[in-house]
Amino acid sequence: MKKGGGRKVLAMATIFCMGMALPALAGDLTPPGAPGSTMHTLEEIYTIVQDANSKLNSNDQALVPKSGQTTSYATGDDGDLEAGLAWPNPRFTDNGDGTVTDNLTGLIWLKNANCYGVRTWANSLTDANTLNSGECGLADGSVEGDWRLPQVKELQSLIDFGNYNQVLPTGHPFSGVQSHNYWSATTCASLTDTAWHVALDSGGVNIYEKITVFYVWPVRGGQ
Repeated sequence: MKKGGGRKVLAMATIFCMGMALPALAGDLTPPGAPGSTMHTLEEIYTIVQDANSKLNSNDQALVPKSGQTTSYATGDDGDLEAGLAWPNPRFTDNGDGTVTDNLTGLIWLKNANCYGVRTWANSLTDANTLNSGECGLADGSVEGDWRLPQVKELQSLIDFGNYNQVLPTGHPFSGVQSHNYWSATTCASLTDTAWHVALDSGGVNIYEKITVFYVWPVRGGQ
């Protein structure tokens, strides 16, 4: 084979794999002339690929999960349209080691949602940060630093707005869930002596003073 012939074969094969027509080849692999209407330069190919990747990424990032509400109270409301990304089925997986994976977000939650009782915000952070295998029913091999207090949007992601009193998806595998407030790790930017919490009786999100005692629900994973 002529020196450099391998590079010509690779370039032509790349164009062929992209679904573009090739002229009949006989002997010399050098194209018969400048690229025609069915051929592209390498620069044009790079542009095509980059544009396609950009569209795929933008579509993926635009998805927002469904709220869980299926009852309609007015035309065009959430229960009527049920807009958003459908939840996976099953929504949760009990890992059999004291943890539960949310198949929608990929987050791993402590199965026991009431291991600590009610705690101040500072104590809740410490409880979550120091949690490890052997505590709270865990047998997952985790060590201190693997777990943390969830930020407010992670905690809110558990909510099924189609339910009430205990607003988690029907059939969830968690134990000890309280129809009360749970601390998030997120501080209120305008009132830094308060932090955001999520109410599991209504799904409401609000702020309260950090010296108040609420429930603790550690999580791990995520980005």
